[in-house]
Amino acid sequence: MLSKVRKVYGGAAGPVEAISSVDLSLMEGQSVSVVGPSGCGKSTLMRLIAGLEAPSSGAITVDGRAVGGPLSDMSIVFQRDLLLDWRNVLDNVLLPAEIKGLNGLQSRQRADELLRQFGVGDFSRHFPWQLSGGMRQRVAIARSLLPSPSLILMDEPFSALDAMTRDKMNVLLQEVQSANRVTTLLITHSILEAVFVADRVLVMSGRPGRIIDDIAVEFPRPRRLSLRETPEFTAIVGRIREQFEKTGDLTE
Repeated sequence: MLSKVRKVYGGAAGPVEAISSVDLSLMEGQSVSVVGPSGCGKSTLMRLIAGLEAPSSGAITVDGRAVGGPLSDMSIVFQRDLLLDWRNVLDNVLLPAEIKGLNGLQSRQRADELLRQFGVGDFSRHFPWQLSGGMRQRVAIARSLLPSPSLILMDEPFSALDAMTRDKMNVLLQEVQSANRVTTLLITHSILEAVFVADRVLVMSGRPGRIIDDIAVEFPRPRRLSLRETPEFTAIVGRIREQFEKTGDLTE
């Protein structure tokens, strides 16, 4: 939970306020998207929640405990997959188990299950450089799920992919969310992506970032890409665009 959180960075030209007075609660098992213009503080918000940075003011708590550093029960998926090229796919997925000292046999079984779930089970002995961009991100997400985290933070994980692969990853992500019921926070520039994968969309203003709308997305799961052509989906997308028109902000 974030309460009146503000983040200010120092600089040669003076302080820069990245986000201002943000209040936010995440419900267990919920998928939340954050969409906003470039430079609005979306990634800053994610780093604050992760405990990678401290707020300038306000309070951040998880399960009633103040966040004073990196969360142990959390995984992060970045825009780049950050796979280790000298480790094969299976060994990349098993990396969190090695770091956390988890049971080797159980971790191996879970890794195999996740790779099959993500459609890359036949590539467990391949190396990252032998995979496509979409396959690499599937492996990265499987790795993030291995230790069964209570929270996954995703910072524009599909922005470097081509449009068709990105669509496939959006479908896969919402299927994984439904199957694992892990709380997910997705940072994205794409309004379509934000709405399609989420139970809830937070709309941020330009810098300093503020949450200017909080929209429930109640479409049943699993979702098909054809959902994006429905009037109900279009209405939510339109509501988000209207918010940016009011503030003069633009998104990709």
